[in-house]
Amino acid sequence: MLPLLLAATLAVAPVSIPTTATAFGGAPVAPASAVPGLALPMSAASADTLLLTVAEEGNRARYRVREQLARLEFPNDAVGETGSVAGSILVTSDGEILRGGSRFVIRLADLESDSDRRDNYLRRNTLATDEYPDAVFVPTGFRELPSPIPTSGEARFLLDGELTIRDVTRPVTWQVGAEFAGGAVIGRAETRFTFDEMGLTVPRVGSVLSIREDIRLEFDFRLVPMGGSGSGGSGAAAPGAGEAGAGEAGRTP
Repeated sequence: MLPLLLAATLAVAPVSIPTTATAFGGAPVAPASAVPGLALPMSAASADTLLLTVAEEGNRARYRVREQLARLEFPNDAVGETGSVAGSILVTSDGEILRGGSRFVIRLADLESDSDRRDNYLRRNTLATDEYPDAVFVPTGFRELPSPIPTSGEARFLLDGELTIRDVTRPVTWQVGAEFAGGAVIGRAETRFTFDEMGLTVPRVGSVLSIREDIRLEFDFRLVPMGGSGSGGSGAAAPGAGEAGAGEAGRTP
């Protein structure tokens, strides 16, 4: 069985959700619904800012960890994912992130792989989800993002921020491939770190001979102006992104 990516505690105070928000120069729109039980941090937008929130569909977070099972000749990836994601990002027209309206929360307790045994181990031990049910990512800045922010086409850029897993917070950088279409931003973000860097213990289980230190995180996202359904746009996958959950997931015996 295997460890996992995200794990965090909401070490931040709840943020009130406004009743309306405004896209660039547009009319007010109503807030989008949040994942039940997850705080959806948002701040009021203005004519020169853009408030994007996770759409009701199209958002999946997952981890990948390389493991060598005793019963298999070759190593393979253990993969777990969840659609329990909430959050928003508030940016100015020139691409500056406003932290007061920017935060993403992932419900780690809902992560599922192809093995209930692995999932239960991670919840009880590696992630301790009874005490730390959520992972929190606070974006702080873009790099290599075109300015002004595109309204169509594709872009690749870096997203810096702070990731909290259990009671450890550290800076991370995500590599992002995104498509801008129909008011939505659709894509995939990827980052990686080691167990040690996040203060996580590598699982030690008899059926697993070895586990690679690297944890890879992926976030397939569909962000829409606050209140949007995310049904617009082409619905294409992120540039360079594979199918969600692609690849062999290790099975514990």
